[in-house]
Amino acid sequence: MYTIIGTVTARPETRAELQDLLMAQVAPTRAEPGCINYDFHVDAADLCTFVFYENWTSRAALDTHLAMPHLKPLFSQLDRLLAVPVNIRPLSLLSTLA
Repeated sequence: MYTIIGTVTARPETRAELQDLLMAQVAPTRAEPGCINYDFHVDAADLCTFVFYENWTSRAALDTHLAMPHLKPLFSQLDRLLAVPVNIRPLSLLSTLA
């Protein structure tokens, strides 16, 4: 299993637009082979910060996801929408999977 936490921070003026684009990724991503879970959150203290908690069957499955056509509308606008670059943190599971 390959787990990541992805943090995406919007510019205040593009927050709503970015949230809509990110939300549109949830259903198609969850349907991808190799996706165990793909959960979208907003930081309760900073509504411009969005967090994805993702589990994939492998790093290769995540790499395939990142090349999917449904991500192109999002990726093509990141420079305009984001306050800072996307932060992706890979995690290693220490406990057994619930």
